[in-house]
Amino acid sequence: MSTKPGVKMTKRIFWIMVALIVAFTGVSGARLAYIMIIKGDFYQSKASEQQLYDSLITAPRGDIFDKNGNVLATSAPAWTIYLTPNGINKMSDSTEAKKIRATIAQGLSEILELDYDDVYKKTEKNNYYVTLKKKVDKETTDKVREFISENKDIEVTKYIGIDETTKRFYPNDSLASTIIGFVGDDNQGLAGIESYYDNKLTGMAGRVVAAKNAAGTDMPFTYQQVEEAVQGNSLVLTIDSYIQYVCEKYLDEAIDEYLVAERGAIVVMDVNTGAILANAVSGDFDPNSPFTLSEIDNAKLAATANEDEKAKLRTELLNRQWRNKAVSDTYEPGSVFKIFTAATALEENLINKNNSFTCNYSINVAGQTYHCWKAGGHGTQNLSQSIANSCNPAFIMIGQLIGAKTFSKYFNAFGLNTKTGIDLPGEASSTYHREEKMGITELSSSSFGQTFNITPIQTLTIASAAVNGGYIVQPHVVSEILDADGKVAEVVSTDYKRQVISNSTSETMRELLEFVINNGAKNGIVAGYRVGGKTGTSQKLSKILATGDKSLYIGSYVGIAPIDDPQIAVLVMLDEPKGERYYGGAICAPVGAQVMGEVLPYLGYEPQYTEEQLKKLAVNVPNTVGDDIATAKGKITTAKLTYRVVGTGTTVTSQLPEEGSRVYNGGTVILYTDGSESETSTVPNLVGLTATEANTAAVKAGLNIEFSGNTTSSGLKAYKQSIKEGTQVPSGTIITVYFLDESTIDMATQ
Repeated sequence: MSTKPGVKMTKRIFWIMVALIVAFTGVSGARLAYIMIIKGDFYQSKASEQQLYDSLITAPRGDIFDKNGNVLATSAPAWTIYLTPNGINKMSDSTEAKKIRATIAQGLSEILELDYDDVYKKTEKNNYYVTLKKKVDKETTDKVREFISENKDIEVTKYIGIDETTKRFYPNDSLASTIIGFVGDDNQGLAGIESYYDNKLTGMAGRVVAAKNAAGTDMPFTYQQVEEAVQGNSLVLTIDSYIQYVCEKYLDEAIDEYLVAERGAIVVMDVNTGAILANAVSGDFDPNSPFTLSEIDNAKLAATANEDEKAKLRTELLNRQWRNKAVSDTYEPGSVFKIFTAATALEENLINKNNSFTCNYSINVAGQTYHCWKAGGHGTQNLSQSIANSCNPAFIMIGQLIGAKTFSKYFNAFGLNTKTGIDLPGEASSTYHREEKMGITELSSSSFGQTFNITPIQTLTIASAAVNGGYIVQPHVVSEILDADGKVAEVVSTDYKRQVISNSTSETMRELLEFVINNGAKNGIVAGYRVGGKTGTSQKLSKILATGDKSLYIGSYVGIAPIDDPQIAVLVMLDEPKGERYYGGAICAPVGAQVMGEVLPYLGYEPQYTEEQLKKLAVNVPNTVGDDIATAKGKITTAKLTYRVVGTGTTVTSQLPEEGSRVYNGGTVILYTDGSESETSTVPNLVGLTATEANTAAVKAGLNIEFSGNTTSSGLKAYKQSIKEGTQVPSGTIITVYFLDESTIDMATQ
């Protein structure tokens, strides 16, 4: 049977189509293979240059506030300047490309203070995004924008980009810098609070998803989606800026006066909550420029010739200036630790206030001789006298009563075997004699604060527990965490960790420590306030053995006030003083008294002066400038000061001392009238005089006087004056005279 013509035609067409499909598939496959295999890298590069680009929007870090809401750290707008040089690489005119590169390199290197060659090399990269400089301020960024506008003819705007970001700013310069820390170029916390709370402070970055072509510019069918950044949490610290300022001021003065080689620290803590009100460390830095060394440190670098050694030294010096000595360094506390020994023995009912201890200058323990600081010893003394005299033999006897097992038990109970857990990075661990390795000699030396190391923060927890009812507090520097809207997201707990001694033992310790200040460490006296405390001086035994230098000491002092209702504890520590004085009672207690003298009134504690203190109390000088003579005289008399009029005018044109100055009760104010000329006086020698003698000499010379230090103890003599003898100064000038009680030494010797 024959096939119909229509059917044959249909089959022919079918097979022709099959042949065409096979042929096309072969050609396409070959082309596809050519594109994917032979030219794969080329087309992959093209594709990567024309796609969606996902870039991050930097989230502002949360702010850091002090306890009163003052800003300590904040994030201000800043800009990143970048290049898109792959567009230049696509230009067909190489001469024009070189011109653009040279223009960009010349302009931006000058504006951004960068190296010309480095910028030029970056214009040759085949990248979409090449960073030139981060954290550029507005003024400089505006100059970049002006540069772009001035070079419209060569369209540099295609190759220069500006991204907005944030820059960390510390408005108080170096204030509390060791506490606050700083951030790196990527806004990551590198030290202090910035580091410890980095996860809290860091916000949630936003995103910009946009379509870009090979030149890095928007495509004709621009696509962009923006997800806004969310600011990080903010922190409210326990630090009080004013108290911090006071501590830094007096610490700097002490470092200079006593030639302290290894820095120092002052910490003020609330004994009932563990809140750190101030943490000053000498040799601080400006967190706005944390990699800048001090003049002294730069001089050390300059004296180092070897480049490798110089780089190593620079790193060491930077780490040193960032290091929080109160938290990250340990020390042998010396006689301050007698607070612990006394509290432990009292709590265990091993001693009471009436026990007596006889000191004959030295005591021998298992062949080891320990000495008292006082030649001939203290003789027989009760507990109050033993701690006020800072008598080592007496406390060795107390330590032996306690025994190694109980001593170790309380050492652990006071938290000295572990870190305090303060919310700051780099807290150091203590080193101490464990119970199983504590022999009679280790127990003896430990009882008066030698041969083991703790941190200054741990020392504060001991002192606080001794006076606050026996409770171990948690030291901390953050009180609240705020969310991005400024609402309180978290409140830091101030609960006690545990109670280690009873309320009755704590009451006895308060009595003992007040007795110490009034009868031993008298340089800790603060006029108008009841203060308790303990001083200490320890030898740096390990360093002495390593170097052979026997003049290596650490002076320290812990003061508590008001001792009848304890609120704050102040710790002062000076590491390796090189001056004439190095005992804690002579160099640290006066500093603690100065801090308390300013902090207690600031916190609202009213002073209660004795009659003797009122006589020596400095008063504020009133303003009389512009007043007639009669009115001025009335103001001066009301202030319990005397006056002397210079000139024949009827109106006061100037006065000395000036308004607000503080002078000795009964001091003289010089009132200058119209046409009068300033009188001058010669500063007399006031060193070696008693307070009364110094005041008499100053008045006779036509000068005023202000006392600093302990003037309540009779017979004390001045050891320093603020203006040198023989200096010519305007009459009425205030001379500060410094007094010191050096009758008690708190040396922990062996």
